[in-house]
Amino acid sequence: MVTGSIAGAARLLNVSAPGLSRLMKYTEDSLGVRLFDRRAGRYVPTPQARNIFDLLDTVHRKIDDLQTAVAGLGRGNSQELCIASVPSIANVMVPRAIARLRQRYPELALDINILKIEEAIDYLLLGRGELVAISSRFDHPLIEFELLASGRLTCIVPENSPLAARATITPEEMARHPLIGINPKDPYGAIMAAMFTKSGIDYQMNVKARFGTTVCSLVAAGLGIAIIDEFTVAHNVVRGLKSIEIEADTAFHTYVAYRNDLPLSAFAEHFRKLLREEMVLASTYASNAKAPKTIQGRTVT
Repeated sequence: MVTGSIAGAARLLNVSAPGLSRLMKYTEDSLGVRLFDRRAGRYVPTPQARNIFDLLDTVHRKIDDLQTAVAGLGRGNSQELCIASVPSIANVMVPRAIARLRQRYPELALDINILKIEEAIDYLLLGRGELVAISSRFDHPLIEFELLASGRLTCIVPENSPLAARATITPEEMARHPLIGINPKDPYGAIMAAMFTKSGIDYQMNVKARFGTTVCSLVAAGLGIAIIDEFTVAHNVVRGLKSIEIEADTAFHTYVAYRNDLPLSAFAEHFRKLLREEMVLASTYASNAKAPKTIQGRTVT
C-alpha cells in the first residue's frame, strides 16, 4: 500500500521479496478477495484493500494512544490523589512526603485536606479521599488503622529563654512556668495530662490551643512554654523555638486510616510509604539530636 511494489515493501519491512509475494498470494486466497491489481509492474490497491488499510491505520493510532496513556499513567497524568491529615502531621511531615511523591509522579494532581480527628470518618466513608494520617485510632468496621510511626512529646521554649540552654526538663520544672497546652481531650493533650497526673503535679494551663502551629506561635511570641508532639516541630522548621526532651514517658503512636473495603491506588500506597519513612526519620533524628554525646570519655550536651 505504501511502496506500490513487492520489492519496495520487502525493503521497508526488511524481509525477502519472494517470501512477501507468497504471503500476499496466501492472504488473497484465504480471504477469497483480490487486494491488489497488477498494472505495469505496480501493485494498485483495490477498494477492499483501501478499506482494510484504513481500519488498520485506526488500530495503530489507537495503540499509539494507549501507549501514550500508559506512559502518562506512570507519571500521574490525568490522575488525582486525594488525602488528608490531622494538623500535627500535616505541618511538616506531609509536605516532605508530597515533595518526594512529586518526584516519582510529576504530573499527578493532588488534593490535600487538613482535618480534625472527628472529621476523618466522614472524609473516608463519603469517598472524599483515600487515606488520612491521624494521631489516634478507634474501632470502626469499615476503617483500617495502620501504624504509621511512633513519637514523643517535647517541651518547646523561646530560643532566648533561660530554659533554652537545657537538654532535658522534668514535669515538675515545667509546671513552674506559664504553660501553653493542647486541650486534654485531644490525644496529645491526654498524654500531657497523664504525665502530670502520674507525677502528682498540679499544673495550670494559662492558654489552650487546638492546633500545634498556633501553640508554636504563642511560644515564639514569649507567652510561655508548651508541650507538643515532635512531628510538629521536626527538622527545626519553626523558627524562634528550642525543643527540650521531657524526662517522662510521653510516647504516642500515629496511624494512617483508610477504608478496608476498597483497595488503595498505587499513588496512595506510595504516599503512605513515603510518609512513614519521613516520620520515622524525623523521630530518629530527634532522638539522636537529644542524646548526649561522648567525647574522650566525657559526656557533653
